[in-house]
Amino acid sequence: MVMQFPALGSRRTIIDRRAISDRITLLAQAHQGDTMRLRGEIVRELKAALDSGREEIARRLEAKPTRGRETVTAFAFLVDQILRLLYDATTHYLYPASNRSTGERIVLIAVGGYGRGEMAPHSDVDIGFITPWKPTGWTEQVIESMLYSLWDLGLKVGHSSRSVDETMRMAKADLTVRTALLESRYIWGDRALYEETSKRFDAEVMQGNARAFVTEKLAEREERHKRMGDSRYVVEPNVKEGKGGLRDLHTLFWIGKYVNRVRSVAELVDVGLLTQSELRQFQKAEDFLWAVRCHLHMITGRAEDRLTFDLQLETATRMHFTGRHGLSGVERFMRYYFLNAKTVGDLTAVFLAHLDDQMAPKGRRYVPSFFRRPKKLDGFVLDRGRLALPSDDFFQQDPVRLLEIFALADKHDLSIHPSAMRAASRDAVLINAKVRKDPRANAAFLAVLTSPRDPETVLRWMNESSVFGRFIPDFGRVVAQMQFDMYHHYTVDEHTIRAIGLLSRIEKGELSEDHPRSADLMSKLISRRTLYVAVLLHDIAKGRGGDHSILGAQIALELCPRLGLTAAETETVSWLVRYHLLMSDTAFRRDLSDYKTILDFVEVVQSPERLKLLLCLTVVDIRAVGPGVWNSWKRQLLGDLYESAEEVLRLGHKQKGRSERVLAKQEALENALDLPQESFEALKKRLPESYWIAEPLDILIHNAEHILEAGDAPLSIAAQYYPQRGATLVTVYATDHPGLFYRVAGAIHLAGGNIIDARIHTMRDGVAIDNFLVQDPLGGAFHGPDQLERIKRAIEDSLSNRHRLITKLAARPLPRIRADAFEIVPNVLIDNKASNRFTVIEINARDRPALLFSLANALFQSKVTVHSAHVATYGERAVDTFYVTDLLGGKIESKTRLQTLTRRLVEAASGEISKTLERA
Repeated sequence: MVMQFPALGSRRTIIDRRAISDRITLLAQAHQGDTMRLRGEIVRELKAALDSGREEIARRLEAKPTRGRETVTAFAFLVDQILRLLYDATTHYLYPASNRSTGERIVLIAVGGYGRGEMAPHSDVDIGFITPWKPTGWTEQVIESMLYSLWDLGLKVGHSSRSVDETMRMAKADLTVRTALLESRYIWGDRALYEETSKRFDAEVMQGNARAFVTEKLAEREERHKRMGDSRYVVEPNVKEGKGGLRDLHTLFWIGKYVNRVRSVAELVDVGLLTQSELRQFQKAEDFLWAVRCHLHMITGRAEDRLTFDLQLETATRMHFTGRHGLSGVERFMRYYFLNAKTVGDLTAVFLAHLDDQMAPKGRRYVPSFFRRPKKLDGFVLDRGRLALPSDDFFQQDPVRLLEIFALADKHDLSIHPSAMRAASRDAVLINAKVRKDPRANAAFLAVLTSPRDPETVLRWMNESSVFGRFIPDFGRVVAQMQFDMYHHYTVDEHTIRAIGLLSRIEKGELSEDHPRSADLMSKLISRRTLYVAVLLHDIAKGRGGDHSILGAQIALELCPRLGLTAAETETVSWLVRYHLLMSDTAFRRDLSDYKTILDFVEVVQSPERLKLLLCLTVVDIRAVGPGVWNSWKRQLLGDLYESAEEVLRLGHKQKGRSERVLAKQEALENALDLPQESFEALKKRLPESYWIAEPLDILIHNAEHILEAGDAPLSIAAQYYPQRGATLVTVYATDHPGLFYRVAGAIHLAGGNIIDARIHTMRDGVAIDNFLVQDPLGGAFHGPDQLERIKRAIEDSLSNRHRLITKLAARPLPRIRADAFEIVPNVLIDNKASNRFTVIEINARDRPALLFSLANALFQSKVTVHSAHVATYGERAVDTFYVTDLLGGKIESKTRLQTLTRRLVEAASGEISKTLERA
């Protein structure tokens, strides 16, 4: 018999089957006739062996933390021995059959990954029981007893029990069953029955339908990628199912096994589907990915395959990754992970190309494509509709062709033959300083980057072949570089390429419903290529230490002339990279109704053209961060800032003054309300000038109707969906008193809401009218009448009985969130120049439940009046900005008072909620 797991050493330290078998024999003699008791004793014996084996394997992994293949092989070996011992004990001692009929035969097989001889610590044990025909009473007893014993051992068992005929029928009908059986392996039992099943599977199921299997497997792979985020550069990847993960490698093996009948990965070389060098890459990537998956299982104590932020830290530590060259250990670990995922992607492309060549008739492509035959190919040739090389040394003759092939692919809408991609990856090292300075190479690169067709796809090909990073070395430094935070969903290179793709789609009008203003502006730009180059370079200096905007602006000054941009275009690109965060920071963290905010912003922007470019860059930068980051609230804020800034740039500072704007809004409100003159005048007198400036017309109308309806009531609360901002508008009309804001903030948190914006107004008669924009924890609005009622009731309870609010907040459990994996030191910035009327306080801290409540309470304790609050979250980081005055309405300028305020806010941002509550 062929020895399984030949590479596994010191097997008996994992499990000594002979010794355990002897002990089970003694147990059987001691408990003869008492089947139930004997089964319990056997399970106890096997459980001790299983636990001891697991400890030994864990020790081996700790000693060699990158040897994943060794670990999964050891686990499969351990489970094999447990199953063999259990099978023997069940058939010899629990349910012995002295003279079995030919129908009373069983073979126990391993299927799926376990069948391949690979098992992660907490993976399911996938087994099959095969009988010659329908199960007999004895075979049913044996199977049932074994399954109960396996469950008692704490194993998760995926099992099936079928006759040989039934197995063939199921395999023909179901792709999952067919794939599982493709990797089946004999464990124990009737060897002849296994051989018969194996031969029949080969003859009846696999014969003649390889093409259909390949098509189904590739379709299944596409579907899986879509489900997992369709990128191998998602910053919390799924090691098993994600793009570039283990399942992709297994798919290659399944296809190779089905088409060419190979029994091991190494045999893929013999049949021409991989070269020796590619096999080494396959094995290296697989070893690393298995190691990561094993560590995940051992850290969590369950079958966890998602590499979340908290697990990234621990896995990186276990695998001995340490900080170096400005990158932390975890960032180096994740970069290595993404480079391995990229290897898997490269291998997949090469493998499928070989397969395509093997399976397709000459002149036809197995993987279909549609193409027009272009006239000029600059020496390149077409191979069934794909750009290919006339000779293997074609790039070596002139390395500029490494760029030209991508420009041609884009220009003629062609795909590139995988053998040409492989040659490009191999020859990318030929791109030296001379090639980088060559005008032809730079023109070809710029043509791809600014293509009106599909720059995203071609740039991704260029990146996967390493040509991109070789031609723009600064970009090469951010390839596979993750950003260890919860805000960015992709690596820096993937984020950049996605942003370029989004810009192209906006320009083509494909996203005009989401971005009507940007789509309109794109057609009016003086230099569109300036914008494309700025998008390429906006994050290029990440991971170098220091401000990536300033460093990136410097890179732009050096790189743009090389790419062929004029001096004016170079200056604009450098400015855009330097200030690419200005618009979002201003829109999301500042009060846009404060005129000084707009003037400060315009002072930096200086021209209408720059404003257009900056808006488009900001939009694609935010959208390319990841799904769900862009929303109508952000669109509205950026739109408001754009309009206000555009008006100042167009009309200069002589546009409508403050009093004219107040009069215009009062007239508009009067027309909308249709009130008697006397009633409107009375309402107008109650509202301060700052209120008219701060609120847009639709909110003015809503508030006026609310105030009129409330009459003399001491408290009135309204909550409604506010579609313009993609949030819920909560309005509180109440007698003003200190602490009103923090109590409302606490109540909204209790009701399950997050405040994203707040405007606090005190009317001239001492009544407050406060507007809060609220979202649910997932960034959506509260719609349902029950949800809106819950918010209103929570605020009423809070304002009428503050002790009840505090008891409830103290009792509310704080969930352990993924943000706990990040260390963010709270930082408080106080600015008395950002506004003419208010002191502006910005707090950067780790986001957590009730953070705004804690900060608002600290402001209340400091005897400060809050006039507006603006909340922005970037994954685990929250930036809360407050516009405040002292109780008399003046700025806070006393040095001692500012220091006390800073200390209290830092405590509130970093402390537990209970500390805040003690003072409340």
